[in-house]
Amino acid sequence: MRLAMIEVDGRVGPALALPQGGFVDLAARGLPWSDLEELIEAGDEGLREAANEAGAAGPVTGKARLLCPLSRPEKIMCIGKNYADHCRELGSPLPERPVLFAKYRNALAGPGAEIELPASSRMIDYEAELAVVIGARCKNISPEEALSFVFGYTCANDLTMRDAQKADGQWTRAKSPDSFCPVGPWIVTADEIAGPQDLPIRLTLNGELMQESNTRQMVFSVAKLVSYLSSTMTLKPGDLLLTGTPPGVGAGRDPQVFLKKGDRVSVELEGIGNLENTMV
Repeated sequence: MRLAMIEVDGRVGPALALPQGGFVDLAARGLPWSDLEELIEAGDEGLREAANEAGAAGPVTGKARLLCPLSRPEKIMCIGKNYADHCRELGSPLPERPVLFAKYRNALAGPGAEIELPASSRMIDYEAELAVVIGARCKNISPEEALSFVFGYTCANDLTMRDAQKADGQWTRAKSPDSFCPVGPWIVTADEIAGPQDLPIRLTLNGELMQESNTRQMVFSVAKLVSYLSSTMTLKPGDLLLTGTPPGVGAGRDPQVFLKKGDRVSVELEGIGNLENTMV
C-alpha cells in the first residue's frame, strides 16, 4: 500500500494513494486515525483495516494536496558516507561503522513544498536518500530480524548547508534549517518492497540528472543500520531513518553546484515514487 497524508476541502488526514491515481480518504471512511503515526502505531490490525478500504471506497472528491507523510517522529536519524560510490567520489575510505547524525522535526517538509534557502548560506546542497519508517518498538535486535520492524519506505532529500557544515566542525546547524528534510510523496509499506538493497535511486536538478545509483551500493544495509541503531537507543513507531546519499552531490562536482532560488529538485526511488520541491 501507498499511505499518504492529504489535505482535501480544508481537512487533513491519512489516505491511500491508488495505483491508477487519486486517493481513498481514510478519515472520511470513519477510520480512527488522525495521522499516519497513529496508523503505524496500530500495527498489523491498522494495516488490515486500511487495506480493506482500498477496494471498498473510491477516490476522494475535491482536489487533494499531498503533505509530508510524517509530522511527529520522535527521531530523525541520518547516516553519512553510506554509499561506496559516494565515498570514492569524495576520496574517502569506507567507514568502519555507520556515521550517525540527526535532524529535527522543524526540518520536515512535504512533496511540492517550497524549501526556504537561508540567507546566511550560499552553499546549499541536495542529497537523494532512501528513508526507512520504523513500524514497531525495538531494542537490541539483530540484523536478521531488523527488517521485520520496518513499516515502510519513502523518499527524502537531506539538504545541507555545506559552508556551515565545514565552519562548525559538526553537522547540526547545517542539517536542520526549516524545511531541510522533505519527505514523500507517501510511505510504501514494506511488504511491497521485495528488498531495500536493490532500488535504483536518482536526483534531477531542473530536469538534469545529478545523482544516479542503486541502494546495493550501501556500505551498511538497511537491516544492519536498524540493528546498529537499536543497540543504543529504543526505536519507536514512526521514527525516520535516512540511509545516506549516492555520488553526484553538488559539493563533489567540478565546478561545484549549489541550490538557488527557483531550482526544482526531484528525488526518485524505483517502486516508491517521486519527491519534488522548489527552492525559494
